[in-house]
Amino acid sequence: MSSLSDKEGRVTITKQENGNSRIDIEPLNNSFIPIRTCETDYPSSLIKLIFETKGSSYLCDEINRDIDPNYVQRDLEQDLTAYFSNQDFSGKRILDFGCGSGASSMILSRMFPDAKIVGVELEEELLRVARARRLFYKHPNIEFYQSPSGNELPSEIGEFDFVIMSAVYEHLLPDERRIVMPKVWSVLKPNGHLFLNLTPHRWFPVEHHTTGLPFLNYLPATIAYRVAKKFSKRTDPSESWEILLRRGIRGATENEIISALEIGSTAKPVLLEPSEKNLKDRIDLWYSQLNQQKRLTAKKAIRSLLKAIRVVTGQILVPNLSLVIKKT
Repeated sequence: MSSLSDKEGRVTITKQENGNSRIDIEPLNNSFIPIRTCETDYPSSLIKLIFETKGSSYLCDEINRDIDPNYVQRDLEQDLTAYFSNQDFSGKRILDFGCGSGASSMILSRMFPDAKIVGVELEEELLRVARARRLFYKHPNIEFYQSPSGNELPSEIGEFDFVIMSAVYEHLLPDERRIVMPKVWSVLKPNGHLFLNLTPHRWFPVEHHTTGLPFLNYLPATIAYRVAKKFSKRTDPSESWEILLRRGIRGATENEIISALEIGSTAKPVLLEPSEKNLKDRIDLWYSQLNQQKRLTAKKAIRSLLKAIRVVTGQILVPNLSLVIKKT
């Protein structure tokens, strides 16, 4: 047994009979810790590196992003396979933009072993974790590059058939979105596809990503900031509005993303609807991912309401965006 600690929590690591490590995190100072226990076959050096990078609060969360099939992997698989078959990715180049600590890149490598995965990330400390993960798994089809700045891409990465932005867009500041997205769009080949998911919908009734507060999305920024600081247990009162924006408090809409892609480009972005699994639109995709064993009648009623809202307003008001945009 070994232990690690910081101001947010105390971590206990216990070796299991199967060789895995069980990790238990005890919160300190009323810290918010989304996942308090996990088990992994990571070596102790990788666990420690993630702790040093993410802290105790997000140690298990970061580990589970890679190893838990019901976490990031489930979302990527369900969303991507609603639009594409696995064969569509064979031999293709995939940009994992904003790859962070590499969990999504590891998942993409397992899903599409015949594709070339290129992860791009701004923060070197996150890339250290990503490269350590690649070394642990010995994935031959992944490369990682560091962006020279928050508004630039590495010059040597080339062009791509697919660009993946999984839980990334919401963390870009408003001005950055209109700078970064055209550059991401520029490295996508003609007839290539931009895939974006897990970005919260800007107009969903609950701001579920950063604060967990209802109706916050409808408040002006100055009022939303005060409400978030006062009523959300997920935020620190010392955090600035810019920090909350960086954490993803404002989400996005389809029109905002498409408008950013059109800046300085002659290529037309075409928003696609899911075509696999007998799905007709993104409301059906959202509904298909719900637990069908509980409150099915209520969920069907919500689906019907969302369909009606789309007819009246043109808005697909699901909690998170799951978009595929084709470059034509």
